Amino acid sequence: MSNSSGGQRDEWAESYGLKMFVRDTAAIVGIELIKLRRDPSEILMRSVQPALWLLVFGQIFGRLHAVPTGNLDYFTFLAPGILAQSVLFISIFFGISAIWERDLGILQKLLASPAPRTSLVLGKALSAGLRSMAQALIIYLLTMFMHVPLNWSPTALIIVAVSIVLGAALFSTFSLLVACIVKTRERFMGIGQVITMPLFFASNAIYPIAIMPGWLKTIAHLNPLTYQVDVLRAMMVLGGTSTFGIGQDLLIQTVILSGLVLVTSRLYPSIIR
Repeated sequence: MSNSSGGQRDEWAESYGLKMFVRDTAAIVGIELIKLRRDPSEILMRSVQPALWLLVFGQIFGRLHAVPTGNLDYFTFLAPGILAQSVLFISIFFGISAIWERDLGILQKLLASPAPRTSLVLGKALSAGLRSMAQALIIYLLTMFMHVPLNWSPTALIIVAVSIVLGAALFSTFSLLVACIVKTRERFMGIGQVITMPLFFASNAIYPIAIMPGWLKTIAHLNPLTYQVDVLRAMMVLGGTSTFGIGQDLLIQTVILSGLVLVTSRLYPSIIR
């Protein structure tokens, strides 16, 4: 009888712990979304660069017919890559918010709360994913304006949304990790600017992996942005295909995100020291 009641108590404790974790994570997501609602200008400002890539770069290179893109015209091939680029650019500087929160004393209060560090980091990561959905809506509107043949099936839209959230969460968590290490705004901005463009150009966002030199192919296969682009290219546009497989793409993003969340949650308190 005692063993049975003990097992029930353990099961209840695990269920209660999971509920608390979900509640704490959702609370962090809510706080971050309130910030976005109060100042949505960041989303609009971040839309300028993707618009230029689509309207200028895509139009010019599409006329050159220099990049082999299979059964897709270059502009259609480019559109998912620019969406992934937009997600990357809006997420990679997310860590600076942690430095601002530290300087304002907000981070110290969060770390003093009973919420586990993992829920703090995961909550911020998921909020970055939801912020990126607004960016994705803008890119979709731009591509519609440019007559890109989009895939509107519910399954495709769900997979695109999942990939966007995963990618944004991944790069924002990496950004938080960098912020925990460098701890100053100036160093963080310098590192963010240094790593953003290499991540973008060492991926399949604007050209296929097949035409890359061997050393760049190796880097592209290690680059998580490559797998996000692969999902988006297969699901966002009509006629798109996946090189690695949708399941593998999503699995790789999930595994990398999980590892980053665990590492960053261990380092997160060090940002205030």
